[in-house]
Amino acid sequence: MCAGLCSANIPSIERNHAQALVAWDFCVVVTATFRVLYVFVAMEIGSRRLLPLNVTAHPTAVWTLQQFREILTAPHGYRFALHDRDSIFSPGLDAALTAMGVRVLRAPFHAPVANVYCGRLLGSLHRECLNFLIPFGEEHLRRLLHVWQVHYNRAGPHSRLGPGLPQPPPELPAAPIVGHELPRDMRVVTRSILGGLHHEYGLEKLAA
Repeated sequence: MCAGLCSANIPSIERNHAQALVAWDFCVVVTATFRVLYVFVAMEIGSRRLLPLNVTAHPTAVWTLQQFREILTAPHGYRFALHDRDSIFSPGLDAALTAMGVRVLRAPFHAPVANVYCGRLLGSLHRECLNFLIPFGEEHLRRLLHVWQVHYNRAGPHSRLGPGLPQPPPELPAAPIVGHELPRDMRVVTRSILGGLHHEYGLEKLAA
């Protein structure tokens, strides 16, 4: 497949096929013991939903392909996969993705804005989590990322969505709120996230 053709088509695909497009990228995290770890991230462009993250100290093409397999073997509607030209995304990896029925889009050279979604996502990950918490190791980082991923999806509003949430929690009550008055049978509750780094707010019914 012609990389140039894919690069030229990226803007139109992003506009017309956002619901079928998923973007991938990596970022680097240094632990408390100065060990370098790599975080694999993937996002549904249409919904802005962050897919499960994973961590490794050795981001080989084989390991990266396994992350793709775990995402693409589940029921999905993805037709396009967008990533940059990092050497980890090898031609062999792209060929394997193509065999899974997903068209690979490689960002143009020296054009990081082509994958702006992952760029913004990684910025949010650092500003809202990694800049304040130092992981002790791979498993600790994986737990932190899982908590942040759930928070990002169910409590992080996006202006592109209305604003709305990528994955609204099913327990959100549909009670009407008039002005500053809450329904008489409900109260505001708060949930601490990542040790108080963030908070989520919601409504729950008062005990009878």
